[in-house]
Amino acid sequence: MKFPAQLQFAKLVRRYKRFLADVELADGRVLTIHCPNTGSMKNCAEPGFGVWFSVSDNPKRKYPNTWEIAEDREGNLIGINASFANKLIKEALDAGTIEELSGYREVNSEVKYGLENSRIDLLMTEPGLPDCYVEIKSVTLLDDGRGYFPDAVSVRGQKHLRELAEMVRQGHRAVLMFCVQHSGIQTVQPAAEIDPAYAVVLKEAQDVGVEVYAYGCRLSESEIVVTTPLLFDTGSGAS
Repeated sequence: MKFPAQLQFAKLVRRYKRFLADVELADGRVLTIHCPNTGSMKNCAEPGFGVWFSVSDNPKRKYPNTWEIAEDREGNLIGINASFANKLIKEALDAGTIEELSGYREVNSEVKYGLENSRIDLLMTEPGLPDCYVEIKSVTLLDDGRGYFPDAVSVRGQKHLRELAEMVRQGHRAVLMFCVQHSGIQTVQPAAEIDPAYAVVLKEAQDVGVEVYAYGCRLSESEIVVTTPLLFDTGSGAS
């Protein structure tokens, strides 16, 4: 996924009101930019972190600049726009990067399904193969050398796992795909200390037959690309 133009760099002053951030440019000017992540952004938004942001020429935008990538003090790059995860995984499928999901030629997005009024991120179909339901989650939390999900209690995430488990019971494939937008993360596991219920439901879903994969990304000021599979560890506790 290429950015329309090369991102610009600043330093984070503060992130606030969930969708705003103040950043300081090299010349000392402070800009207020849009933050496209309403989550906790745990360990991704500390004052002094680098901020790579895009610039829009849309005159109707109140905040024309958008925070796209954070850079921590170790130089790790973090894609903070969680909405990119679906697009990144779809591009990786088209490129044949994700071997576990090869063989499906029809891929539809945001399809209604399940017993709890849900929408699946990707529904993959192919004659002769079981339908494959793919739920995609963006992973950005690095703590003590490991990547964790979620970074806050996620009731919605628990619901998605129950829906996936039900699809397996009905004879379909169901996949939880972690899109790891953090250059410092090499392994992913459930954040049991943050959301113990999620860790329990995830284990139950795996026991039923829900497949879990994690794929890392290469990030730069010009693009983000899904590259290689990473280890998913069920963990015995986390974060």
